[in-house]
Amino acid sequence: MNSRLSTTTVTACDCHIHVYDLERYPIAQASPVSPPAASWQTYLSQRNALGISHSIIVQAMGYGFDNRCTLEALAASEGTAKAVIAMRPDAPEQELAELDAAGVVGVRFMMVPNNGNIMTWDMLNPVAARISDFGWNINLQVDGRNLLEYESLLLAQPCTIVIDHIGKFLEPVPTCHPGFQSLCRLLDTGRVWVKLSAAYETSKVGSPNYEDVGVLASALAHNYPDRCLWASNWPHPGQTLRPDDVGLVRLLDRWAPSVEVRNRILSANPTELYRF
Repeated sequence: MNSRLSTTTVTACDCHIHVYDLERYPIAQASPVSPPAASWQTYLSQRNALGISHSIIVQAMGYGFDNRCTLEALAASEGTAKAVIAMRPDAPEQELAELDAAGVVGVRFMMVPNNGNIMTWDMLNPVAARISDFGWNINLQVDGRNLLEYESLLLAQPCTIVIDHIGKFLEPVPTCHPGFQSLCRLLDTGRVWVKLSAAYETSKVGSPNYEDVGVLASALAHNYPDRCLWASNWPHPGQTLRPDDVGLVRLLDRWAPSVEVRNRILSANPTELYRF
């Protein structure tokens, strides 16, 4: 099988990657597994090899509110990337306008316990209110088993919401689980998106196909092709054994057998959401 993305489009987008420059920008927060050195140029070689043309650089939580590494990579992308940053609720309006002009499109809320959380649930309303006029999104990572608890809060937000990693169910669940049904209701609104990514983080059966998480990804791709995005989660922070990136590309062929649906997930959806 060809290692490049199985798509006829030339604008495939990897919607979740991180960059690290550990010499110039040391990690501020301790992590059980040290992140690899992962520069934009290193990622760019990987991206080109996979036939991907665009990317979303997501702020690494180890950097806290220091977005310099992310923003430097954004500038180096020469328009082929956008960025999701960490943001304090009281960030100056002029700063937000400058970030918007530079290509920032969202704010990251990492709400999975013990993952370097710097945002809190009580920040969600004020941050969403600040960014909605810019057309930014809330990029949310939460244990999907708890989504029902936050469903009303998320539905009340004035901006779009992007949910990471197939809902990030820390224990794989069936499609009838209340948390997965909550995710589906959120997607039904047309204002929420989900990334088909990082199945390896939560799967209990493991590679190469991560079937226990893959059943959720397949259901999402089938029922919500207009709400799904694809991402590699490069360079796979927190993993002692890093997954094969070519294998992650091939997973999308399993989850979305239709070329038309894959093109939608890889190109049309991120182009619309991230304003490429």
